[in-house]
Amino acid sequence: MSKRDELRDKALQNLQQHSVLMLNGHFDFGNGFHGTTYLNPHQLFRNPSTIWRFAQDLLDVVPQVILEDTDVVAGPVMGGALLAHTIAGLLDSRRPLGREATSFAPFQEGPDGPSLSRFYQDVVKGQRVLLADDVRNTGQTLAQCAELIRQAGGTVIASVQIYDRLEALVDLGVPNVSLAEYRRPGRVPAAECPQCAAGVPVTAF
Repeated sequence: MSKRDELRDKALQNLQQHSVLMLNGHFDFGNGFHGTTYLNPHQLFRNPSTIWRFAQDLLDVVPQVILEDTDVVAGPVMGGALLAHTIAGLLDSRRPLGREATSFAPFQEGPDGPSLSRFYQDVVKGQRVLLADDVRNTGQTLAQCAELIRQAGGTVIASVQIYDRLEALVDLGVPNVSLAEYRRPGRVPAAECPQCAAGVPVTAF
Protein backbone atom coordinates (compact mmCIF):
# COMPACT_ATOMS: atom_id res chain seq x y z
CA MET A 1 0.00 0.00 0.00
CA SER A 2 1.34 3.44 -0.94
CA LYS A 3 1.84 6.23 1.61
CA ARG A 4 -1.02 8.12 -0.03
CA ASP A 5 -3.39 5.17 0.41
CA GLU A 6 -2.25 4.74 4.02
CA LEU A 7 -2.96 8.39 4.77
CA ARG A 8 -6.41 8.18 3.20
CA ASP A 9 -7.30 5.01 5.12
CA LYS A 10 -6.09 6.59 8.36
CA ALA A 11 -8.10 9.75 7.64
CA LEU A 12 -11.30 7.77 7.15
CA GLN A 13 -10.74 6.09 10.51
CA ASN A 14 -9.88 9.39 12.21
CA LEU A 15 -13.00 11.06 10.85
CA GLN A 16 -15.02 8.36 12.57
CA GLN A 17 -12.95 8.60 15.75
CA HIS A 18 -13.57 12.34 16.00
CA SER A 19 -17.33 11.88 15.34
CA VAL A 20 -17.12 13.73 12.03
CA LEU A 21 -18.25 10.73 10.01
CA MET A 22 -20.87 8.72 11.86
CA LEU A 23 -21.87 5.37 10.42
CA ASN A 24 -24.55 2.82 11.30
CA GLY A 25 -26.80 5.25 13.17
CA HIS A 26 -30.38 6.39 12.77
CA PHE A 27 -30.26 10.00 11.65
CA ASP A 28 -33.04 12.48 11.01
CA PHE A 29 -31.68 14.95 8.43
CA GLY A 30 -34.39 17.51 9.20
CA ASN A 31 -35.65 17.61 5.62
CA GLY A 32 -38.11 14.73 5.73
CA PHE A 33 -35.50 12.03 5.15
CA HIS A 34 -33.72 9.55 7.41
CA GLY A 35 -30.52 7.56 6.90
CA THR A 36 -27.76 5.55 8.55
CA THR A 37 -24.81 7.89 7.84
CA TYR A 38 -24.22 11.46 8.98
CA LEU A 39 -21.35 13.85 8.43
CA ASN A 40 -20.78 16.59 11.00
CA PRO A 41 -17.97 18.82 9.68
CA HIS A 42 -18.30 21.17 12.67
CA GLN A 43 -16.38 18.58 14.68
CA LEU A 44 -13.36 19.21 12.45
CA PHE A 45 -13.02 22.77 13.70
CA ARG A 46 -14.05 22.50 17.35
CA ASN A 47 -10.39 21.98 18.27
CA PRO A 48 -7.94 23.83 16.01
CA SER A 49 -5.36 21.08 16.39
CA THR A 50 -7.75 18.63 14.71
CA ILE A 51 -8.01 20.53 11.44
CA TRP A 52 -4.27 21.21 11.50
CA ARG A 53 -3.59 17.47 11.59
CA PHE A 54 -6.06 16.71 8.81
CA ALA A 55 -4.70 19.58 6.72
CA GLN A 56 -1.15 18.26 7.12
CA ASP A 57 -2.23 14.88 5.79
CA LEU A 58 -4.22 16.51 2.98
CA LEU A 59 -1.10 18.35 1.83
CA ASP A 60 0.75 15.03 1.80
CA VAL A 61 -1.69 13.55 -0.75
CA VAL A 62 -1.85 16.61 -3.04
CA PRO A 63 0.56 16.33 -5.99
CA GLN A 64 3.69 18.37 -5.38
CA VAL A 65 3.32 20.29 -8.64
CA ILE A 66 0.01 21.72 -7.40
CA LEU A 67 1.54 22.79 -4.10
CA GLU A 68 4.48 24.42 -5.83
CA ASP A 69 2.21 26.38 -8.18
CA THR A 70 -0.16 27.68 -5.49
CA ASP A 71 -0.06 31.44 -4.85
CA VAL A 72 -3.39 31.78 -3.02
CA VAL A 73 -5.57 29.33 -1.08
CA ALA A 74 -9.25 30.28 -1.09
CA GLY A 75 -12.33 28.71 0.48
CA PRO A 76 -15.99 29.42 1.29
CA VAL A 77 -17.06 30.26 4.83
CA MET A 78 -17.04 28.75 7.27
CA GLY A 79 -15.32 25.38 7.03
CA GLY A 80 -13.69 25.96 3.65
CA ALA A 81 -12.27 29.30 4.73
CA LEU A 82 -10.85 27.86 7.96
CA LEU A 83 -9.27 25.00 6.04
CA ALA A 84 -7.90 27.33 3.36
CA HIS A 85 -6.33 29.58 6.00
CA THR A 86 -4.72 26.55 7.67
CA ILE A 87 -3.41 25.16 4.38
CA ALA A 88 -1.89 28.52 3.41
CA GLY A 89 0.07 28.64 6.66
CA LEU A 90 1.17 25.01 6.51
CA LEU A 91 2.18 25.37 2.88
CA ASP A 92 4.54 28.22 3.74
CA SER A 93 6.09 26.13 6.52
CA ARG A 94 7.22 23.69 3.81
CA ARG A 95 8.68 26.33 1.50
CA PRO A 96 12.00 28.20 1.46
CA LEU A 97 11.98 31.32 3.66
CA GLY A 98 12.82 33.53 0.71
CA ARG A 99 9.68 32.67 -1.22
CA GLU A 100 6.76 35.10 -1.15
CA ALA A 101 4.18 34.09 1.43
CA THR A 102 1.06 32.25 0.31
CA SER A 103 -2.06 34.42 0.45
CA PHE A 104 -5.51 33.51 1.73
CA ALA A 105 -8.89 34.55 0.34
CA PRO A 106 -12.27 33.72 1.94
CA PHE A 107 -15.57 33.73 0.09
CA GLN A 108 -18.46 35.35 1.93
CA GLU A 109 -21.87 33.72 1.97
CA GLY A 110 -24.75 35.82 0.68
CA PRO A 111 -28.38 35.29 -0.31
CA ASP A 112 -27.33 34.36 -3.85
CA GLY A 113 -24.40 32.15 -2.89
CA PRO A 114 -20.71 32.86 -2.30
CA SER A 115 -19.16 36.24 -3.09
CA LEU A 116 -15.65 37.66 -3.10
CA SER A 117 -15.03 41.11 -1.67
CA ARG A 118 -13.20 43.73 -3.71
CA PHE A 119 -10.16 43.41 -1.44
CA TYR A 120 -9.85 39.68 -2.09
CA GLN A 121 -10.59 40.10 -5.78
CA ASP A 122 -7.37 42.09 -5.88
CA VAL A 123 -5.61 39.36 -3.88
CA VAL A 124 -6.46 36.63 -6.44
CA LYS A 125 -6.01 38.75 -9.58
CA GLY A 126 -3.25 37.27 -11.72
CA GLN A 127 -2.62 34.53 -9.16
CA ARG A 128 -2.81 30.74 -9.21
CA VAL A 129 -5.49 29.69 -6.76
CA LEU A 130 -6.05 26.45 -4.88
CA LEU A 131 -9.71 26.08 -3.84
CA ALA A 132 -10.34 24.35 -0.51
CA ASP A 133 -13.46 23.17 1.27
CA ASP A 134 -14.05 20.90 4.22
CA VAL A 135 -16.56 18.69 2.36
CA ARG A 136 -17.49 18.28 -1.29
CA ASN A 137 -21.14 17.45 -1.79
CA THR A 138 -22.52 18.27 -5.25
CA GLY A 139 -19.54 20.50 -6.05
CA GLN A 140 -21.83 23.44 -6.84
CA THR A 141 -20.29 25.70 -4.20
CA LEU A 142 -16.77 25.04 -5.47
CA ALA A 143 -17.96 25.72 -9.03
CA GLN A 144 -19.44 29.08 -7.98
CA CYS A 145 -16.21 29.98 -6.18
CA ALA A 146 -14.13 28.98 -9.20
CA GLU A 147 -16.19 31.28 -11.42
CA LEU A 148 -15.66 34.18 -9.01
CA ILE A 149 -11.91 33.57 -9.13
CA ARG A 150 -11.95 33.62 -12.92
CA GLN A 151 -14.05 36.80 -13.00
CA ALA A 152 -11.48 38.44 -10.71
CA GLY A 153 -8.64 37.50 -13.06
CA GLY A 154 -7.25 34.54 -11.12
CA THR A 155 -6.60 30.98 -12.29
CA VAL A 156 -7.96 27.98 -10.42
CA ILE A 157 -5.35 25.21 -10.55
CA ALA A 158 -7.05 22.54 -8.38
CA SER A 159 -9.60 21.93 -5.64
CA VAL A 160 -9.06 20.03 -2.39
CA GLN A 161 -11.18 18.90 0.52
CA ILE A 162 -10.95 16.79 3.66
CA TYR A 163 -13.90 14.62 2.70
CA ASP A 164 -15.62 13.86 -0.60
CA ARG A 165 -19.12 12.38 -0.54
CA LEU A 166 -18.62 11.17 -4.15
CA GLU A 167 -21.84 12.93 -5.17
CA ALA A 168 -20.38 15.74 -7.29
CA LEU A 169 -22.56 16.92 -10.19
CA VAL A 170 -20.10 19.39 -11.70
CA ASP A 171 -16.53 19.17 -12.94
CA LEU A 172 -14.30 22.23 -12.52
CA GLY A 173 -11.98 21.04 -15.26
CA VAL A 174 -9.03 20.95 -12.83
CA PRO A 175 -7.69 18.20 -10.53
CA ASN A 176 -9.70 17.51 -7.38
CA VAL A 177 -7.99 15.88 -4.40
CA SER A 178 -9.67 14.60 -1.24
CA LEU A 179 -8.08 13.20 1.89
CA ALA A 180 -10.95 10.78 2.48
CA GLU A 181 -14.03 9.72 0.57
CA TYR A 182 -17.13 7.72 1.35
CA ARG A 183 -20.37 7.33 -0.57
CA ARG A 184 -23.22 7.40 1.90
CA PRO A 185 -26.07 4.93 1.51
CA GLY A 186 -29.32 6.23 0.09
CA ARG A 187 -31.73 8.24 2.18
CA VAL A 188 -35.34 7.21 2.71
CA PRO A 189 -38.47 9.28 3.43
CA ALA A 190 -39.11 9.43 7.16
CA ALA A 191 -42.51 7.78 6.69
CA GLU A 192 -40.78 4.77 5.07
CA CYS A 193 -37.80 4.52 7.44
CA PRO A 194 -37.25 0.85 8.42
CA GLN A 195 -35.47 1.88 11.63
CA CYS A 196 -38.47 3.94 12.72
CA ALA A 197 -40.69 0.95 11.96
CA ALA A 198 -38.41 -1.23 14.10
CA GLY A 199 -38.57 1.24 16.98
CA VAL A 200 -34.90 2.28 16.76
CA PRO A 201 -34.52 5.72 18.38
CA VAL A 202 -33.03 8.58 16.39
CA THR A 203 -29.32 8.96 17.12
CA ALA A 204 -28.59 11.94 19.39
CA PHE A 205 -25.31 13.86 19.35
